[in-house]
Amino acid sequence: MAKVLVIYHTLSGNTEKMAKAVAEGASSVAGTEVIVKKAFDATLEDFINCDGVAFGSADYFSYIAGAVKDFFDRTFYPSRGKVDGKPCITFGTGGGGGDKVVGVLERMCFNAFKLKKVADSVSAGGKISDSDLNECREAGKKLAEALK
Repeated sequence: MAKVLVIYHTLSGNTEKMAKAVAEGASSVAGTEVIVKKAFDATLEDFINCDGVAFGSADYFSYIAGAVKDFFDRTFYPSRGKVDGKPCITFGTGGGGGDKVVGVLERMCFNAFKLKKVADSVSAGGKISDSDLNECREAGKKLAEALK
């Protein structure tokens, strides 16, 4: 069974809504197990042992949440050479639209960690819409399909 890990941080609940929608989309693909964890709770072992990963964060001062940065800091060196090419998607929220935070997530995931982008990033601002959640479901589904 393919294993998808969704890692996120939320304060307002918006990023959590998106994380759950990503998980819903991924679990719609037969043979996919989905694990959803807040960034402080996710471990190096979770990251190494999953087949695909999704990262989500809200925009804090045009940057990712400290909890997500903490995850990247804790896992960067120990994961080197162990996660290269792993399928990945990113999603972000923010009052200004979330575009800046997904840019940071993309640089971290696809440049620093050398993960493989398998769907466009999803960004949402303000109140999360049904359209935003549908985009997250579709991205989650693409992530799971990339594991087949």
